[in-house]
Amino acid sequence: MIRYRQIYKAFDEPVLAGVDLVVHEGEMFGLFGPSGTGKSVLLKTTLGLIVPDRGDVLLNGRSVFFGDRRSLEEVRRKVGYVFQNSALFDSMNVYENVCMGIPERELRTLSRKETARRVWEALERVNLDPPSVLHKLPSELSGGMRKRVGIARAIVGRPSILLWDEPTTGLDPVNTAAVERLILQLSRDLEVTSVIVTHDIEGGLLMCHRVAMLEGGKIRFCGTPEEFRKSPDPVVQAFVDRARAEAALNDGIVLT
Repeated sequence: MIRYRQIYKAFDEPVLAGVDLVVHEGEMFGLFGPSGTGKSVLLKTTLGLIVPDRGDVLLNGRSVFFGDRRSLEEVRRKVGYVFQNSALFDSMNVYENVCMGIPERELRTLSRKETARRVWEALERVNLDPPSVLHKLPSELSGGMRKRVGIARAIVGRPSILLWDEPTTGLDPVNTAAVERLILQLSRDLEVTSVIVTHDIEGGLLMCHRVAMLEGGKIRFCGTPEEFRKSPDPVVQAFVDRARAEAALNDGIVLT
């Protein structure tokens, strides 16, 4: 479904240094790694939101970077993106924000009634009550509700691929668990291929079919959650131990 081919990207310093990775159709795939290792950068190359210095991404065999504009638009219509901090438009209400997830070409062909139905359905899927939230601005919502609106926007276009960029960042443990249950439920119900970048290692291991760890701009590990836990690689084990220690420190602390 997704193939990353020799992805290189540098800003002030090299971030990605030749990433090769394949994500299979229907799979939930986790991307782990310390902060600053390029996880979100790699995720953004999937849609062409960041252009690599070298390399390509193929979605269902179609190039993201070596096709024409029309081809890129076709590719993007199949992908929903959940941004790290929800990235809702402050001046738009919930209805307008979720509408932004419907591809423009498709939106022009939908009646107002059908558009409203799609938005309503997407909000219900993320366990929000449409009559209560449709006309609210993001500033009137809790952190957890903003996350759910961001997810509704990602799924309203009926994508076949969902990309999750740190979807539980800033949430307390209770809301983190609730959002992770929602991610798992949506991935199953919508039958999509999912790639999730997360610092919640234990949560990610429970959700994902396979995981990969980025370190030094390259894939240090790729395999099943059980293989990750039992990896003899000292770098992988040090990362797992550190992530568990951080989770224990944060447990019970409300961040938002």
